[in-house]
Amino acid sequence: MNQYHKLYTAADSAIAFIDFQPQMLFGVASADRATLVNNVTLLAKVAKEFNVPTVLSSVETESFSGYVWPQLLDIFPGQPVIERSSMNSWDSQEFRKAIEATGRKNIILSGLWTEVCVTWAHHRDARRRLQHLCR
Repeated sequence: MNQYHKLYTAADSAIAFIDFQPQMLFGVASADRATLVNNVTLLAKVAKEFNVPTVLSSVETESFSGYVWPQLLDIFPGQPVIERSSMNSWDSQEFRKAIEATGRKNIILSGLWTEVCVTWAHHRDARRRLQHLCR
């Protein structure tokens, strides 16, 4: 079977939640913000329920974007949030290490802004031969 037709499972996947922060949400106009928060929260709850390794990451928390949404932090209490100074999460050595530490080859990239949070990480990581599902 073609690798692109395989289903991702909890046993072979990890998920990264990238830049779900208040100031970043402020700029979203393509979807109802409350629905977006609810959908992301549901995705996080499903990941936790099925024990999918999860990476949380934020950019410029103190100077611009604010802290990761409390809804996500409540689902993953005590989980470290990887703080970055670059919009491209893959530029962060800590982010790359956290993804690699999951030991999973299928990485679900969930980011608030597809053009930045997801696309850049996907393109920078593509050469590692990890499979990505971009949400």
